[in-house]
Amino acid sequence: MPRWLVGRGEGWVTSEYAMLPRATHTRSDRESVKGKLGGRTQEISRLVGRSLRGIVDMKALGENTIVIDCDVLQADGGTRTAAITGAYVALVDAISWAKSKSIIATSSNPLTQSVAAVSVGIIDGIPTLDLCYEEDVAAQADMNIVCTGDGNFIEVQGTAEGKPFDRNLLDQLLNLGAKGCTNLTQLQIQSLSK
Repeated sequence: MPRWLVGRGEGWVTSEYAMLPRATHTRSDRESVKGKLGGRTQEISRLVGRSLRGIVDMKALGENTIVIDCDVLQADGGTRTAAITGAYVALVDAISWAKSKSIIATSSNPLTQSVAAVSVGIIDGIPTLDLCYEEDVAAQADMNIVCTGDGNFIEVQGTAEGKPFDRNLLDQLLNLGAKGCTNLTQLQIQSLSK
């Protein structure tokens, strides 16, 4: 448990994100070899942790810490959103395992919702879902949408690249992202039912 939570009867969920050396077209060094985490890695680790904590009842988790490892094997844009969507599946598995070992009370349900995330952007003036790397670097706007299974937003990160976009395009991107998260939620349900 983090020191500041010891004795409070609450749990903690966090994550560690890392891009493996050959995840991109050119090999990069492991950050552990460099001796410190880069800013991007820290920011994404925090984003994944915040997204997961948004759907966990920490009291029901009890004084337990769950750390979800998110290792990118092959990067093609959207690694942070893929990490969140996959981390939820891993979190469900971790909680099920902890219940089977009586680490978490079998009568409690720490999960209040599901969570999924997707990238959206504006490509040649058109709102686009799930940007690959080539689309991401050419986008006029780029956004990450994190939604609960019932369609509420946990986090929205977005920026215009050069030219600002209007409220109408923002609403289109939010709607497209929410729809994409709904589709991912269905895939998570199918995956977890196996």
